[in-house]
Amino acid sequence: MIDISGKIETLRSAIAESRVFAKKETIGRAERGETPKGDVLTTARVAAVLAAKKTAELIPYCHPLLLDSVAVDFKIRETEIVVQTTVRSIGKTGVEMEALTAASIAALTIYDMLKPIDKEVLIGETKLLEKKGGKSDFGETFLSPLKSAVLVTSDSVSAGKKADRSGKIIVEEMKRFPLDLRYYEIVPDDPAKIRQKLIGWVEEGIRLIVTTGGTGLGPRDLTVETVKGLIEREVPGIAEAIRSYGQRRTPYAMLSRGVVGVRGKSLFVTLPGSSRGVKESMAAVFPNLLHIFNMMEGGGH
Repeated sequence: MIDISGKIETLRSAIAESRVFAKKETIGRAERGETPKGDVLTTARVAAVLAAKKTAELIPYCHPLLLDSVAVDFKIRETEIVVQTTVRSIGKTGVEMEALTAASIAALTIYDMLKPIDKEVLIGETKLLEKKGGKSDFGETFLSPLKSAVLVTSDSVSAGKKADRSGKIIVEEMKRFPLDLRYYEIVPDDPAKIRQKLIGWVEEGIRLIVTTGGTGLGPRDLTVETVKGLIEREVPGIAEAIRSYGQRRTPYAMLSRGVVGVRGKSLFVTLPGSSRGVKESMAAVFPNLLHIFNMMEGGGH
């Protein structure tokens, strides 16, 4: 199966439908439940729910999911029964296959129950009508890409004793979003130098400033204190989301003191110094956090 361990959990939903065609009198008997095999629609509904739950057992590359809701509706027409299935789940991957499987099995069940009385019964098109959830639903658009900057705070990297990996990961990840990277720089763990660089970028109109390093409890981990002294409004939810995401992958995530906040129209996001911590942090909150910039312009939710 495809690795989805890096995805965030969101509310996912999908709607699918399948069509079954038969003679007018056959459809009438199905609607009334007057067939040799009993109540057609009730049986098809139960079959659809069971099929949604069993999708991962039927289709090899589907992930087993905890489904929160499976709804099955029927539209009865003169020579047609339209099956519509709606599936919802809070998880890391979509539920379109569950909805499609449910609709397909419901149609097959109707076919099986009607074929003794109608040799012309036919299963028609099965298709996905709607799919929601996942990061693609939370992307943001701007009139022009947001000016952004990345600051690596590390004595060893600044002195050339160690190569930077975390900052470069951030730079690469930023390319996926509507961001205009203006700066990628490295400074030592010196509050005065960190402050000077950050203030300069704010005054220049850089909207998103991401730092990496200095969020732990080492004697020179001072990035958090420096940023706290600059921000005017803290945004604790973003930092909490980063830690929560990381905590499900490593117990050491709870030791990060990262802080997120706003100064003027600039957002500071402090990420850990480890490359793994940076990857996980970016996965946890991007592109969702970009919504904050439309909020700051009065756009609301």
